[in-house]
Amino acid sequence: MSWLWAIIVGLVLGLIAKAIIPGKQQIPLWLTTILGMIGAVIGNWIAARFGIDETRGVDWGRHLFQLIGAVAVVGVGDALYTMVRGNRSRA
Repeated sequence: MSWLWAIIVGLVLGLIAKAIIPGKQQIPLWLTTILGMIGAVIGNWIAARFGIDETRGVDWGRHLFQLIGAVAVVGVGDALYTMVRGNRSRA
């Protein structure tokens, strides 16, 4: 069940990150999900370093770090994907 939640959270965070990043991103949905999952893991790690990995109620701080991580990872991933695949627009 934890893998299912990781995929769902990765998809949601990846899509939010794509909406926040200006311009059109070229990465496909499957890569957005994977990069969102990686960003969430990085955000959890940073939140743990700040001591807010487990709090009572909703962990808004942890979720904010997850989103920041997802935006950073999706942004870098899109740049790398565009560099490797070329700047081809889909028709």
